[in-house]
Amino acid sequence: MKVAAIQMVSEISVDHNLAQAYRLLDQAAAAGAELAVLPEYFCFMGRNDRDKLLLAETPGLGTVQDFLSDTARELGLWIVGGTLPMATDDPERAANACLVYGPKGKLTARYDKIHLFRYDNGRERYDEAAALAAGEQPTSFTLKDHVGQDWRVGLSVCYDLRFPELYRQLGADIIVVPSAFTHTTGQAHWEVLLRARAIENQAYVIASAQGGLHENGRQTWGQTMIIDPWGAILGQHVVGAGLVVCDLDPARLQSVRQQLPALQHRKL
Repeated sequence: MKVAAIQMVSEISVDHNLAQAYRLLDQAAAAGAELAVLPEYFCFMGRNDRDKLLLAETPGLGTVQDFLSDTARELGLWIVGGTLPMATDDPERAANACLVYGPKGKLTARYDKIHLFRYDNGRERYDEAAALAAGEQPTSFTLKDHVGQDWRVGLSVCYDLRFPELYRQLGADIIVVPSAFTHTTGQAHWEVLLRARAIENQAYVIASAQGGLHENGRQTWGQTMIIDPWGAILGQHVVGAGLVVCDLDPARLQSVRQQLPALQHRKL
């Protein structure tokens, strides 16, 4: 199955971001991808964290949800919609939600980011919990490709990457990680964490990132990549908007798991 990992440098304008996302999704479909993954906050990077509360959508109603559904249907794609702000019962906090749409435009899965990023090195400070409510439920879904092969796809978002116990619960063949890693933390840890999650779960990893200097002054690391179950990087896009398209081979997945049956050897 051919898949695409999409990298963006999202701005404050939702319309601009959706237009950019459409162009990249269209390129992915033209390249033969069946599954495309957008980055975290693909639709909006506000001037401050609380700006996203103004755009929080209710389930089944909203510009971004309509875009994802309509584009999946038009292009015949499975789309993992990065993340978008979704309303919660608390008007002071939104969910950072990853929505998945199938080729017929139907919502297939929703995952609300469980682990909320906090970082303060004296120069940069981030605290997602100030405007976001944490999710609670690990989420995966099953995708059937054009030859009838079933793939179990596990959902995670950005900071989740630092919590390997989440991925053990997913039991996935493909792990997706839409992200907006900061330049500082990404430079230090992005690649090594992604490859570790691929190796220890013997799964493909599709990591779609924000990558560049944003209109709001934030700088994200980029380095969107697709990794195989042995930890090899199959493709990578360094900085700026673009995409990586690679083939995922179920035979390769089974070979790695059979030759080194680590998943069967778990004790704890």
